[in-house]
Amino acid sequence: MSVRSTQITVGAHTFDALADGPDDAELVLLLHGFPQTSASWREQIEALAAAGHRAVAPDQRGYSPNARPTDVAAYAMPELVGDVLELADALGAERFHLVGQDWGGAVAWQVAGRHRERLRSLTVLSTPHPEALRRAYRGDLGGDQAERSGYMTFFRQPDSQDRMLENDAAVLRLLFSGSGMPEGREQPYLDALGTPEALGAALNWYRAASPADIEGLGPITIPTLYVWATGDVALGREAAEATAGCVDGPYRFEVLEGVGHWIAEQVPDRLNELLVDHLSSVS
Repeated sequence: MSVRSTQITVGAHTFDALADGPDDAELVLLLHGFPQTSASWREQIEALAAAGHRAVAPDQRGYSPNARPTDVAAYAMPELVGDVLELADALGAERFHLVGQDWGGAVAWQVAGRHRERLRSLTVLSTPHPEALRRAYRGDLGGDQAERSGYMTFFRQPDSQDRMLENDAAVLRLLFSGSGMPEGREQPYLDALGTPEALGAALNWYRAASPADIEGLGPITIPTLYVWATGDVALGREAAEATAGCVDGPYRFEVLEGVGHWIAEQVPDRLNELLVDHLSSVS
């Protein structure tokens, strides 16, 4: 089988997605980050399908044109978590494996901490556990996480999408090139987010984020793989290492030396090995 485009309708929203693998296999749901799309997972979808899994990667809320509400509040964390559960329901999966990177990783931690009965396993790339990130941001762990996260103030501004798209999307292009995205791999994301409407919807994830998102987050008890790279310009070592203290279940922490924020694009073969091994150990 080959990776195919599909659509998944959940209530009033229709999500574009990429999928591969047998329909009767265990579902692996893959959540992309900002500013990306499901295309970031293409090589992982192929590898997971070859290993016997059913892999589905949606263009998430705001990224799919037919799942793009205009109200910032529609991008609050409970809505994003709800999308994941409803997508799994629509795909007929009572329990599933969840993989997330960047913002997709933040949502994945939330699903695991609030709805662990739905998950077989968790894999997160780049993004530390929310409590570890909060402690690092406050300076409790030392390091420079507050400085690394300074870009979020700009992202949350009402006109940030317009400024990022000026001069042939110079700021958006710099975001990719300055953080290690392999040359040429950013083009599908530039195409998908090249309008103020699309990029603004993606930025609404930042605008709707709240410190209260962590309240009531339960323990992570399912088998968890966390992959962090030493060259990540946005997420520092302190929170990455502190994540171990936030996971009560079986936990594996993999550090990729010399790799940047875009793990799936930079080292797809290594990531595929880690993913397939982790899911196989759980299954």
